[in-house]
Amino acid sequence: MSTLIATAVAIVVAAHSLRYHQYADDTQLYMAVRPGDDESFGPVSMCVEDVARWFLENGLLLNPTKTEAVLFGTKVQRDKITTASGIDVAGTVVPFRDTIKLLGVTLDSALTMDRHVTQVIRSCSYHTRALRHMRPPMTLDAAKMVGHSIVSSRLYYANALLHGTSMSNINRLQVAQNSLAQVVCQAPRSTSATKLRQQLHWLPVRQRISYKLAVITHRTRSTGNPAYLHHFIQDYLPACTLRSSNKLLLTVPRMALALSAKVFSVSAPCVWNSLTYNCRSAELLSTFKRYLKTELFDIAYCKRKHSA
Repeated sequence: MSTLIATAVAIVVAAHSLRYHQYADDTQLYMAVRPGDDESFGPVSMCVEDVARWFLENGLLLNPTKTEAVLFGTKVQRDKITTASGIDVAGTVVPFRDTIKLLGVTLDSALTMDRHVTQVIRSCSYHTRALRHMRPPMTLDAAKMVGHSIVSSRLYYANALLHGTSMSNINRLQVAQNSLAQVVCQAPRSTSATKLRQQLHWLPVRQRISYKLAVITHRTRSTGNPAYLHHFIQDYLPACTLRSSNKLLLTVPRMALALSAKVFSVSAPCVWNSLTYNCRSAELLSTFKRYLKTELFDIAYCKRKHSA
């Protein structure tokens, strides 16, 4: 999507008071809906209609067949909202789906990430089996490089979204990482995967998720970008002077639903505040990453307690 088209679409969407994100030729519209409101999705249909009209006036065409709709929320919340009629997009009714794929991430309506984890594991298992056949003539360094490029890259892609997912999903992903470690080291299946990961200096899946969130938070606090994430984090400023006032902590908002604990505004401060002050105070991103990995590595393998 050219800059001109993207800007025009943004202006039209903003006129309808909807929120949006744009990436390349992909635009996502989203809004909050209330149970019992029969016209909940009316603003979306009117916004898309205006965008389609602008497209036609400028010799472009909006393709409704590539449009998807999903309703996120708890099962109780979703059951209170009628979605049978779908959403009208340029004269075509777009039905609501249980899952959508966004930039390679499969999001289900309950945000459990179960479908996404299943697809990641399937892809990792396929490439791990392929690596097992190619491993014998390789050196350890070459095997580590290939394993990272074809397996770990899939395992770690967008893994910050997995913060707060079920322990079952974490364990399934950990099994995939353990299998990769055994293949890279050419170790029998009976070999302790924990020792192999430690030798390879790999963080376990849970700590790797915390690593990604912490790095994103540090970059966002330092640069203010991306703006849509910087808006969701705030420095902790107590009403009165406390010992924690100068600890570089972030405010953790209170959320009524357990589902809300997965959002960036909650998960990022929780992970950030769990780090030591020495790590949080690192100004350079490279220094922060070094301290962060050492700290998470000690937590994963040395079980060393640390204070914030």
